[in-house]
Parts: sequence; C-alpha cells; structure tokens
Amino acid sequence: MKASRLAAAGAVAVSAVVVLSTPCFAHVTVQPEGTAAKGGYAVVDFKVPNERDNASTTKLEVSFPTEHPLSSVMPEPVPGWKVEVTKSKLDKPIESHGHQITEAVSKVTWTSDGKGIEPGYFQKFPVSVGALPEDADELVFKAIQTYSNDEVVRWIEVPQEGQEEPENPAPVLELSAAEGDHHGSSGSEKPSDEPSDDASAAAANTTAEAAEPADSTDTTARVLGVVGIVVGAAGVAYGVLAGRRRDTAA
Repeated sequence: MKASRLAAAGAVAVSAVVVLSTPCFAHVTVQPEGTAAKGGYAVVDFKVPNERDNASTTKLEVSFPTEHPLSSVMPEPVPGWKVEVTKSKLDKPIESHGHQITEAVSKVTWTSDGKGIEPGYFQKFPVSVGALPEDADELVFKAIQTYSNDEVVRWIEVPQEGQEEPENPAPVLELSAAEGDHHGSSGSEKPSDEPSDDASAAAANTTAEAAEPADSTDTTARVLGVVGIVVGAAGVAYGVLAGRRRDTAA
C-alpha cells in the first residue's frame, strides 16, 4: 500500500511539474544564428511553438523596435507562408554606410497559405537584421500569434530584471560585444597572400615542435647505445671470471 501511494504521489508531482513548466517553453522567442554583435549584422530566428491542441497557428506579426530602428531587415522565404514587410517613417533619420535612412521596418507579418503550425509542432522564421545598435544590450520584439480558431495571443510584456517572467513575455534578443569591423570578421589590413605575424609565429612553433621528436629520438638512441656497450662489457667480464673459476676448480 505504501509503495502504491508513493508511486501515485510521484506521478502527481511529475504531472504538476510538467504542467507548470509548459508555459516556459510555449512562448514566441528570438535567437541569433551564431552571435548578434553590437554594430553588426545577424540572422535571427523567431521560434513559434503551437501551444494549443485543437488549433493551428496561422499568422505571426512581429513589431520591430522603434527606439533602435534597423536599416536592413530581410526575411528568409519560409515554405507555406507569405511574408509582408511594413516600413514606417522615422522621427529622426539614421545614418547607415554613409546614407541617410528616413524609414525603417516597423513590422514583419507571416501568414500561412497552408496548414500553418499544427499542434505538436513549431516553426522558425529567419530574418537578416542590421546594423544592430551599439548603445543597447538587448532588443525587444513584440509578437502577436493568431490561431485557426481566431484566438489571438499577444506576446508583448517586457521582462524586467529581478522580477518573475510575465505570463506573455515579448521575444528579447540579447546583444553581444562588438566584433572587429562589425561584420563578424577581424578586419585584417594585411594582404591575404602575406602571412601575418601570428601565422609566422605559429609556423615557427610548429617547426620547433616538429624538430623536438627528432632530437629526442637521437638522444634516446645514443643512451641505448651506451647502455648496450656497458651491458656487453659486463657480459664479457662475467664470462672471463666464470672461465677462471672453472680453471681454478679443475
């Protein structure tokens, strides 16, 4: 009886944990493919899971931050979905690659032309964005998810540091420290056919490391040769002494 009660209690506890933890995995999120460095460009994925068991997700609207407008926003085609990019005039023009930008993408909308995201599945919506702001640590993208039964879920609550996660958190993109020329490369000034100092040093180290085994082998061979000579001499001396003992005994 005790064992049965313990097993039942354990099952209830596990079910409670699963139920309570499900919302943490059900909301719309945004993650970079690689890194999202300040001042650079990145491809980010808006991940949309279907949190209903009786309806499909048929539409996703993502609002882009107006306090940090992005001059370049290019969605990747997603089979089974139509995409619409909405631009808006900026209150204050921004400069990008020497050009004044007076408008920027304010919203991207994906609408299913098929079955959408069915129960038990998720979908990623990739977007190339940039240039990412240099004076921010994160970007907040508010999202609206629409289901085939006309239910609408607004993922627009901004998470606050030190507080519990809201019921419908907005997707937040964490930005990493700036990298080199802001395009993910080091921006070396040396011609590609001319080895850098680091490459030369690495080559020198490799040569030195390659030479070490040869020196070690040579030294080992010499030591073994000396040992062989000593052992051989000892063997000869032992043979001479043994012969003398036999002669004395005779």
